[in-house]
Amino acid sequence: MAKCVRLLAVALLGIATIAGVSAAPFTPDDDAVILERLPEVRDPALTALKKLRTVQRARPDDLRIATTFARRAIDASRATGDPRWLGQAHAALAPWWAAPNAPDSAVLLRATIKQAQHDFDGALVDLDRLVDRRSDAAAQARLTRATVRTVVGRHAEALADCAVLSPRVAPVVAAGCRAGALSQTGFAAEAARGLDVALAESGVPPALRAWALTLAAEIAQRDGDAVGAETRFTEALAIDPHDQYLRGAYADFLLDHGRAAEVVSLLRDDTRNDALLLRLTLAEARLPAEGTAFSAHRAELAARFAATRLRGDTLHRREEARYALVLERDPVRAVTLAKANFALQREPADLRILAESGAAANDAAALATARDWQARTGAMDPAATAALGGRR
Repeated sequence: MAKCVRLLAVALLGIATIAGVSAAPFTPDDDAVILERLPEVRDPALTALKKLRTVQRARPDDLRIATTFARRAIDASRATGDPRWLGQAHAALAPWWAAPNAPDSAVLLRATIKQAQHDFDGALVDLDRLVDRRSDAAAQARLTRATVRTVVGRHAEALADCAVLSPRVAPVVAAGCRAGALSQTGFAAEAARGLDVALAESGVPPALRAWALTLAAEIAQRDGDAVGAETRFTEALAIDPHDQYLRGAYADFLLDHGRAAEVVSLLRDDTRNDALLLRLTLAEARLPAEGTAFSAHRAELAARFAATRLRGDTLHRREEARYALVLERDPVRAVTLAKANFALQREPADLRILAESGAAANDAAALATARDWQARTGAMDPAATAALGGRR
């Protein structure tokens, strides 16, 4: 989910030909209006968002307010790891949710919400509609569609979108668009070179630079270049130390290199986000001195996953599979979750948990699926390959 939500912010920065898609910030008439008082009062951004939600509910047919709130709620979901903000973004767009001729700004946001909720087919229908309209939102839609297609493993189609988009966007956005699909189909070196060339240009906005550096770091990590990966992760963190996706990716790098204590230092205060709490708990499991914190965080994760199941929420199958495999030591449950997850999304992390849980559970079907995917795509992930016995 985080990658595509991140991409929406990148698109708003990097597509020079688009104007007027993003609604202007809305300032409530009365700053004293508060719907509820929650612990998030210490977070000014969430406090402001709750005020805006009150105004939006009072004026449900105002597109400008609805899209402003929806965009900020999507950002809040990404920052906190709380999917309920996605539900509130959905609710804000209710008057335009089912309308095939809804305004472009509403269609783009509802596509973002759909993909964040793993309704990839529904998201692609909306993105196709925007591209076909050749509207002001078409370039943003094409960039988001390329990323969704990469997530679900439709790499050739993603690269076709990137090729059409390339002349219309900043070089770093074009390189980032291509890098995801290229790096997952056996062309990691080409993807990395494209990003490095784009990053060498002057004037790349900080948010775009951090995004591209994160992509480059992940590619270097999968390509076995630990020094290059760490250099890029560190540079990206210096630009945006609070980016949740980046922090999680760097934590995975540190865990893979036996640096659990650094993960604890990095994420000790990031317990609201489920994905980051998982990585923190995985690190604490390796450190006897963190035994008390580990027990508390493991119990918290179990409660959160139980709550998502009660809500019928399937957004965190990858994370729950990792939790079941490593922390519960239940490979059968882990591989069941991993197979369900891989049926929807097929990024390197999805392949890895499928291969690792399949090997641990001795699940022939899971192992066959992972081997077939590597053979057909050329996808490179050292941990997945190791779990499959080194066979590609």
